[in-house]
Amino acid sequence: MKIKRFVAADMRQAMRQVRDEQGPDAVILSTRRMDDGIEIIAALDYDEALVREAGFAFEPPTAEETAARHAATPAPIRASRDGDRAARIDQARAATAAAVERATRSGTTNPNAPQRQSSAALASSVADVVRAATVNPNSDAAVNGVRAEINNLREMLEVQLSTLAWNQMDREQPLRARVLREMTRLGIDGDVARALCAELPPGMTSEQARYLPLGILSRNIRTSGRNFDTVGGGITALVGTTGVGKTTTIAKLAARAVLRHGASNVALISADQYRIGAGAQLEHYGRLLGVRVYNAHDADSLRNVLLQLRSKHTVLVDTAGMAGNDPKLQQQFDTLRATSNLRVCLVLAANAQAQAIDNAIRSYAPLSPQTAILTKLDEAPLIGGALSALIRHAMPLDYTTDGQRVPEDIASADARKLVCLAAQLLKQRNEEPDDAVLADRFGTAAPALA
Repeated sequence: MKIKRFVAADMRQAMRQVRDEQGPDAVILSTRRMDDGIEIIAALDYDEALVREAGFAFEPPTAEETAARHAATPAPIRASRDGDRAARIDQARAATAAAVERATRSGTTNPNAPQRQSSAALASSVADVVRAATVNPNSDAAVNGVRAEINNLREMLEVQLSTLAWNQMDREQPLRARVLREMTRLGIDGDVARALCAELPPGMTSEQARYLPLGILSRNIRTSGRNFDTVGGGITALVGTTGVGKTTTIAKLAARAVLRHGASNVALISADQYRIGAGAQLEHYGRLLGVRVYNAHDADSLRNVLLQLRSKHTVLVDTAGMAGNDPKLQQQFDTLRATSNLRVCLVLAANAQAQAIDNAIRSYAPLSPQTAILTKLDEAPLIGGALSALIRHAMPLDYTTDGQRVPEDIASADARKLVCLAAQLLKQRNEEPDDAVLADRFGTAAPALA
């Protein structure tokens, strides 16, 4: 029998290490929550006799010890505690027995599932829970230990059930599982991938499974159809977090407007009073384009400047880049809200992490931005995360940018081109999603989109 200790940040990672190293026949001897994560003691070729000899078996207290502890407690308190202890033990036994029965019954439907690991692990955890409750039920440490063991048991059960559910989908609905796998390779988030797959026809063919998901993805990406060459400009403020390319994007939009309407009909406003050199950078672009740049540091000055520029065809406002937790962000909101007829456009960087893009959209949601601009497509290894955030929040796209050249590297947003770009980026990567990741994403109940 081979016994080994595994330590990971959470139960899922620990169970994955056990599966990868010891296989589906591994038996979980014990679990313990530590300061740096979860500890699992697992064994291969399990032999109960050897385990008892090694000291893993629980030695119950002697009759003398039990009688001494029993006599030391007053009768009324003892009766109350004994009743509470019996109730807790009965509840723990009933809940864990039901969980073992469900996991075992579910495991029989999949011959490839780790059946022995599931039942043995749960049985071992049940024994630990009962032992912790019976040794010293009156101490807070014992209660906390029981709670921790139950939480570990629940996490272990969730890992097993999600694996079983994914394996069942892969076996019974192989085309749908294939689509979810490809969506994951594209970088599409799990909740968005589920929603897109829900639009697939139930009887799709293998050929449809190759191309239909890309069409559904394209259909769910909203675009505004806005184009500065043909549509009126108005007053537009670009907002977003630090480093997403707002100033460079404003220069590109201004250059397009100058080519169409002339420099005298275009104006730039710098409302970034925090970043060093922000105004100088915008003034440099203004000199190159022959466009005047104005400064506004608060709501009153911004209103006064816009009053002077009411005859201009296109007015672009550059704001300070701020994170969602920046205390000055609310001040920026108040400044922009005080201005009427102002169109707010949220700038997002395609090369940022999917969670960062989603957080940026949520942080600027109180400002109610009408549209978004997706920048730095040329720097993104995958754009599935950005597309997922846009679909999740139903945010329409104005433009996309893919370089530093002014004004060449900007184009009106096109959903089909974005999907084609996502597919092209995928061809440059050979990584396949891990089955454990797929089981974690799609083996549990589907969460609702925000």
